[in-house]
Amino acid sequence: MAVSGSGEVVIGHVLAGLAVILAAAHVFGRLAGKVGQPAVVGEIVAGVLLGPSLLGLLPGDLTERVFPADARPVLQALAQIGLVLFMFGIGYGLDVHRLKGAGRLVTTVSLSSVSLPFGLGAGLAVLLYPWYDKSQLAMDGVLAPALFLGAAMAITAFPVLARILAEERMQRSRVGALALACAAIEDVLAWCVLAFIVVIATASGPWSLGRMVLQSALFLLCMVYVVRPALRRLLDPGRCRVASSGLIQTILVTGVLVSALATHEIGLHAVFGAFVFGAVVPRDLVQAQSPEVTERIEQTSLLLLPVFFTVTGLSVDLGGLGGHGIVMVVAVILVACVGKFAGAATSARLSGASGHEAMALGILLNARGLTELVILNVGLSLRVLDTRMFSVMVVMALVTTLMTGPLLRRLRLPREEEKSALRPSVDGKV
Repeated sequence: MAVSGSGEVVIGHVLAGLAVILAAAHVFGRLAGKVGQPAVVGEIVAGVLLGPSLLGLLPGDLTERVFPADARPVLQALAQIGLVLFMFGIGYGLDVHRLKGAGRLVTTVSLSSVSLPFGLGAGLAVLLYPWYDKSQLAMDGVLAPALFLGAAMAITAFPVLARILAEERMQRSRVGALALACAAIEDVLAWCVLAFIVVIATASGPWSLGRMVLQSALFLLCMVYVVRPALRRLLDPGRCRVASSGLIQTILVTGVLVSALATHEIGLHAVFGAFVFGAVVPRDLVQAQSPEVTERIEQTSLLLLPVFFTVTGLSVDLGGLGGHGIVMVVAVILVACVGKFAGAATSARLSGASGHEAMALGILLNARGLTELVILNVGLSLRVLDTRMFSVMVVMALVTTLMTGPLLRRLRLPREEEKSALRPSVDGKV
């Protein structure tokens, strides 16, 4: 009876916490829309404010009352499910064939806007390492924190970027298409680097490192050469005349969860498996038979993502940054903005883009948003950054995303550049 009673109490805490999270996410999402920001930005802000940064400062220890310790593991599990489904959507939306013909400009901008912020971020981590709380790190030495901070600086939030372009009516413009293509390439590169960092951080020795590398390679080969062909046969209308949307949804969701579990067992984060599974799913067959299935999965992830933002916010304490923390915030934001803007704008200008296009690309690719939070949570779970640097990087993700829309509107691209579509020429140049 005691166990049953305890379980009932936990259920009550979880339901109350979910009600608060969803209500706050909706309110702040609407407020964000009124000031010209994507709704997801408001949801992220709501998640941070429900933590110790605001709610926890009020009398009565409200954060602990609304999200008590016994409810947090359940909320964490729901957050991970939402995150896994979200990463499936990111992989599913990745169009590799489109990127192959994107041209020299996209390739140049992508590589420079990854390499420069990566190098600057790694260098900044070395400078700030004496201020890290070493007791919170899993490894001795600056290598893992430096590599991680570099990768976190190099990311661009592809889904938030797409949302910003849609709201600014630029998704079909030349600059919009360039930015989306660059962001897709950058995210692939950054996730590859992050996977490498995860292997280094979690391996306990040479044999463990070799095992994880081998298992990761086998997983990728299995997904490309076994899972993808199997999905094509399974979803082929010629083999299965009536593939109901329920069956397709079951196949996809089961595949996502199993793939996420596989990478989790390897020692990588579950998000890697979900992303790879989404990338190998035959989109043409799914879209031809039941396009509503992926929309339902996306809606489920969007419902659960505010839980992820709140779980993230519970680890963010802006009030506890201190003097060193304020310096770290300023330094991180400056390095993040300079690295992305200079890397993207300079290389775009040198590759033949106009001045307005180059500046617009620098502004757009500087948005971090949700993807940054995913990476930061991976880093926090691996203990390659401490809680103060985690809070600092969350602030950076918010600031760089918040500034994107206003700066873009202030730039005011010439009308002819806004309307010109991205059309690669015969030789593949843009």
